[in-house]
Amino acid sequence: MSNKLHIYNTLTRKKEKFDPINPPFVGLYACGPTVYGDAHLGHARQAITFDVLYRYLLYLDYKVRYVRNITDVGHLENDADEGEDKILVKARLEALEPMEVVQHYMNHYHLNMASLNVLPPSIEPRASGHIIEQQELIGKIMAAGYAYEVNGSVYFDVNAYNQNHPYGQLSGRKVEDLLSNTRALDGQSEKRNALDFALWKKADPAHIMRWPSPWSEGYPGWHLECSAMSTKYLGMQFDIHGGGMDLLFPHHECEIAQNVAGYGAPSVRYWMHNNMITINGQKMGRSLGNFITLDELFAGDHKLLEQAYGPMTIRFFILQAHYRSTLDFSNEALQAAEKGYHRLMKAMEQLDALKAGNESSFDVTSLTDRCHKAMEDDMNTAMLIGHLLGAVTQINNLAEGKESLSKSDLESLRSLYHSYVYSVLGLTPPEASGTSDEITGHLMELILQLRQEAKSNRDFQTADRIRDGLTDLGINVKDRKDGADWEIL
Repeated sequence: MSNKLHIYNTLTRKKEKFDPINPPFVGLYACGPTVYGDAHLGHARQAITFDVLYRYLLYLDYKVRYVRNITDVGHLENDADEGEDKILVKARLEALEPMEVVQHYMNHYHLNMASLNVLPPSIEPRASGHIIEQQELIGKIMAAGYAYEVNGSVYFDVNAYNQNHPYGQLSGRKVEDLLSNTRALDGQSEKRNALDFALWKKADPAHIMRWPSPWSEGYPGWHLECSAMSTKYLGMQFDIHGGGMDLLFPHHECEIAQNVAGYGAPSVRYWMHNNMITINGQKMGRSLGNFITLDELFAGDHKLLEQAYGPMTIRFFILQAHYRSTLDFSNEALQAAEKGYHRLMKAMEQLDALKAGNESSFDVTSLTDRCHKAMEDDMNTAMLIGHLLGAVTQINNLAEGKESLSKSDLESLRSLYHSYVYSVLGLTPPEASGTSDEITGHLMELILQLRQEAKSNRDFQTADRIRDGLTDLGINVKDRKDGADWEIL
């Protein structure tokens, strides 16, 4: 197994050669969704980022255990430990059991992920199914002197922890700076310090989901679930933990503190974070009215959308940017991604139909090397796609007979494109995407067939009118010896 993969480790803030702790096994953990609403574009970016990482590790012949958690019920997803559980609010409004709300959105999330061709994880544990493990970890943290109980609730003592271990190392924050930027406690809080966070919360009478514990009937804090579940399924030290940049602080910062306090050492060797998606330069959010769900994208049913966009267009759009860069949504960007996706898929069709020649007129080895280096450089899918699209001109020339490849080079080129386009990037042909792309392909076949019949009948005026009309629509028709091909400009 040849592995030159380098990963940007958020903890050390530099690219490091990936060296699994127990090769060929790799432990990968990614934070999954909180299931109280429909999946949106931000969910898609995180899922696709770690799906490609999962796929690429498999491509490198690793045995991967991929764990992606589900945050379901009973939690306050709020570092201030205030407010109401969003799932319980929805359950109360709709007169449903909380688990009905969870199951509904979990089912829908899985359908969305399947549309995007996101592979299911090896294990998908729910927070509510691991209450015992979370309580056991709380006990360990308390025994180590890094947590305290107040009125049935248990809080992590950040000051006590910071005296022996650096709190804030993942995000680059210092406790002193955090305290200076945090409002003072108003005297009503149970916490000793504004930075302390809940490990266990005593449930108030209105809180539906609750579990017995040594401290009270209550529920675990939000940060605790990932510490308990990741180590349960991947061991006390595992390779990669991933998630969105918005989880870096406080969620992942608190995870590190919990693991060190409870288990005596950090559990994660490489931390990876994908950046956010903005919309026309503005952060995406429900309150701003620019929040777009995946269903709305697929149907074109949102005031900001000019058209519907298929799942593979969304996937291609996300992969065209490096996962650590901010990705700005706009109709223009998605339309450009749609054209790029179709151009690549058309090249795949042509590549599969090519016949070998006697010699090679372009360097497949060099292209292969550039593609490998792109993925080895912190999963640079943007650069990889650039290399793959850059060689489409040569593939077109091969189809037109202007260039040739030997049998061995043609097999290498096909293997390269199939491995990266289908296996690693996870793109699927339009016919398999389950969208209007399939109808578009059949319509184009019919139009080009009618044009070919016009040419056979020497009705060149009709043939030219069809070609010119398609050009006006942004579709380029290329005549071949045995017919014609088309691509979206």
